[in-house]
Parts: sequence; C-alpha cells; structure tokens
Amino acid sequence: MKKIAPFILLFLFAAVLWNVFADMHGVVFDIDGDEIDGPAGALLGLLFAGGGTLLAACIMVLVGLVLVVVFAGVGILLLGGLMLAACCVALAVSPLLLPLLLPLALIWYLVSRARRPRVVLEKSA
Repeated sequence: MKKIAPFILLFLFAAVLWNVFADMHGVVFDIDGDEIDGPAGALLGLLFAGGGTLLAACIMVLVGLVLVVVFAGVGILLLGGLMLAACCVALAVSPLLLPLLLPLALIWYLVSRARRPRVVLEKSA
C-alpha cells in the first residue's frame, strides 16, 4: 500500500486539475432562462449561495432564541405548578398527620430530657 499511495494521490490530483482547467463550462448560473457562465456565473452563484447560507444561519439563530424563551417559560410554569401541588398536598395531609405527630413530639421530648446531663449539687460541710 505504501508503494501505491503516491500514484493514487498523483492520479487524483491530475483528475482534479483536468476537471478545473479542461472543463471550463462547469459553473453555469441560470436566472429566468438566461444562462450566465464563466467568472460572472461563478460570482453570482457564490453570492446567492452565500446569501442563502447567511439567511439560513440568521433564521436558525432566531428560531433558537424563540425556543429558549418558550422552553424557559414552560419550565418556569412547570416548576410553579409543582410547587403549588406540593403546597396543596402538604396542606391536605397535615391535619391527617396530627395524630401521629403528637406521640412523636412526646417521645422526642422524653428522649431529649433523658439526654440532659444532671447537675449534682455538692453539699458543703
């Protein structure tokens, strides 16, 4: 392969040169049936193709900005809805949990009271 690679590259380079210099009518631009070829056709083709590409890039940027605003708005609405639902669930469940919270509060109080260090008063004689 190392011996054949330079010949393949030389053949491809020769094919490109043949296409560029021998085939001079390669660039033809058509406007309303009038064919414009040569350097003017190449220039007009480049201008219109580049203009279309530039227009497409601007449109893509604007669509991206609109999608950012839309998705951010949807995300904020979704987050607000989740927060509202969490508050509603907490308000609905809190009276039902009160019978469980009273014994829990009593146990918590007794455990914290047992952990307190007792102060022993020394009698001075």
